[in-house]
Amino acid sequence: MPRLAALAVAAGARGVVCAAAEAPAVRAAVGPDPLLVVPGIRPAGADAGDQARVATPRAALAAGADRLVVGRPITTAADPAAAARATVREATTA
Repeated sequence: MPRLAALAVAAGARGVVCAAAEAPAVRAAVGPDPLLVVPGIRPAGADAGDQARVATPRAALAAGADRLVVGRPITTAADPAAAARATVREATTA
């Protein structure tokens, strides 16, 4: 993945999508400027569902993610707004 990310950036991509586990190696390959978009974000303790490579918001940010993709933990929640706020809190508190 890091090699492909570097090729994409060299070809003009302003960012890449990668799993949180790959983010440190991708960041090393592409440098500090391109955006790293990380899907598969699940709040701590949430079910992974059908996702194979999930990460908590905090773990993904610590790995180098610039943007997080959070889908079903918010869209399927009984209160999506509250779920979104909780995810942001989890990502931004120490």
